[in-house]
Amino acid sequence: MTSVEEARPRALLAEASRRWVRLLPWAVACVLCVALLPTTVVVLSADYGLDGAVSGGLAVAQAAPLLLAVVRPLRAWYVVFVADVTGALALLTVDFQERLLWPFPPMEIVGYVGLCVALGLRERRRTLLLVWLATATANVALGFVAPHGFGARGLLFTILGGVALLLGGALHERSEVRRRLVEQETISEAERGRRTLLEERARIARELHDVVAHHMSVITVQADTAEYRLDRLPPDVRGEFTSIAATARESLGEMRRLLGVLRNEEAAYGELAPQPGLAQIGQLVEATARAHGPVEFTPCDIEVPDAVGLSAYRIVQEALSNVVRHAPGARAQVSLSVTEPDEQDGARLHVVVVNGPPPQPLDQPLEADGTGHGLVGMRERVRLLGGSLDTGPLPDGGFRVAARLPLNSLD
Repeated sequence: MTSVEEARPRALLAEASRRWVRLLPWAVACVLCVALLPTTVVVLSADYGLDGAVSGGLAVAQAAPLLLAVVRPLRAWYVVFVADVTGALALLTVDFQERLLWPFPPMEIVGYVGLCVALGLRERRRTLLLVWLATATANVALGFVAPHGFGARGLLFTILGGVALLLGGALHERSEVRRRLVEQETISEAERGRRTLLEERARIARELHDVVAHHMSVITVQADTAEYRLDRLPPDVRGEFTSIAATARESLGEMRRLLGVLRNEEAAYGELAPQPGLAQIGQLVEATARAHGPVEFTPCDIEVPDAVGLSAYRIVQEALSNVVRHAPGARAQVSLSVTEPDEQDGARLHVVVVNGPPPQPLDQPLEADGTGHGLVGMRERVRLLGGSLDTGPLPDGGFRVAARLPLNSLD
């Protein structure tokens, strides 16, 4: 029988969140030690008639190890068990009254029960079973030499010790199950966040492929038709256009091969549609307003890079989806604006989505099966463009999403 924590033992309940729970084992051990030590000396010497020096030695051996039980209960059990059996054998040398409990007096049973609870909180099932078997074996063996006969009350030591071991073991098992549940929930939440991030990156890669492929196709066509559209091209210039076209076609082929890894067959047909941009945000707002409620829209008529327009559209789409899920019926505002470039910063597109509190508080969201990681995709899109994202609740119970996307990030 070995202790679970041999190298650096920790006190019982040391991992509890509340301070009084962590101090509880020490308090109980001190009370038992202070109460049982003098009581054992008095009872063994006055009631049982045992020699005072022997009574004092047995009292120390039976009560003092209870303090050690807070840190190393199994080692404390070795000492207390041997001391209790020794005390029972020592009582055979004196003549005590038949009404007195033997082989283990009441104060020894109290201390042993407290020790068994400590064992149950720390040790494995196999160790607890061996401890109980040792207890029962010693109890029954001593019963064969009982001076006044051996009855049912002589088995209190075994019965109460077993109950204490079972109670401590049950509490220990319950604590372990709760700890593992918390660990598993933490791991699952981290895995969900990581999976959402990877899925959003794959989606962004597919969308960026469609954006870049369009421009590469234009380059290829222009380079291939240059000798037909432009008169009297020098041979070296014609060769340069041919090289540009070949390089563009090769790049398109590489991107298509990469896209084949990211795009599965089921999603492929839906992903081939043209990607939305700033021009489609108005349609998105109108559709949300018809299904959800009032949504104010402040557009921005400006040409932006396709990747920036696509990211702005997806941010507004996710923000409005969150409004529908978490604040149905609340007023929402979507505004797009562009800041003029200055000496420290270039022009940036500002995307702001603000919603107020729902008209009626919700006990739970309309869609309870969401991943809860919609903001992960927003942050990833903004990060890839070199922009910034600010999200958070408002004092009135609403929510605000504000993104700043640099317009020259793809230059």
